[in-house]
Amino acid sequence: MSAMASLTTLNASAAAGVSAGASAVEAAAPGAGRVLPTRTELAAVLPWPGLRRGSTVAVHGSVSLVFALLSEATRNGSWAAVVGLPGISLVAASECGVDLDRLAMVPRPGGDPVGVVAALLDGVDLVVVGNTRQVSDQDARRLSARARNLGSVLLPFGAWPGAEVQLRCVGASWHGIGEGHGHLRERAVTVRSRGRGAAARPRSCRLLLPARDGSIGLPAEDRGVRPRLRPVAG
Repeated sequence: MSAMASLTTLNASAAAGVSAGASAVEAAAPGAGRVLPTRTELAAVLPWPGLRRGSTVAVHGSVSLVFALLSEATRNGSWAAVVGLPGISLVAASECGVDLDRLAMVPRPGGDPVGVVAALLDGVDLVVVGNTRQVSDQDARRLSARARNLGSVLLPFGAWPGAEVQLRCVGASWHGIGEGHGHLRERAVTVRSRGRGAAARPRSCRLLLPARDGSIGLPAEDRGVRPRLRPVAG
């Protein structure tokens, strides 16, 4: 099915259902209104106690943050798909806690990426969309409406009109290198959240993305860990 054909079908269903209101949507999609589990470290930047089914959450600038959002849901039985991100590392995804047995990869969706995403939303709990510049604003809104109808979570990696939540990583700093030796071990970032509705209030938190073991974590100062003092001569 072409993107135009799939979205024409979506237009027809939208006219019959989406405009009828949120109550009709939730009745049609059994999963809508519930949440998929997320890492506790992300609770500070989400307006819900997890990833709300039917929502669109746009992620900017950090594939590690995408993995962090997928990890808990896939480990608890949900299915996820990543479309249009050919360069991501499955090793990094696994280290961040993603269950690779429940992850479908479509690195190059061909000439119909919108149709591919629309089809995946029919049967996958979380769908990550890369290369968002290839998706028109009109198609983006239709895909968000489709996710809302079906109770899936749409996770665009980049700009996306109408997303309920926008997550950005800023203020990154790497740690691990000593005085002329060592390796980069972990990256501390500030995750900022903005959006509309329940997400209108700006939120932020400081996280390790990745931590030393490749997963997500909290910086030492946020865990209440005192820095170790180094002995000095004298």
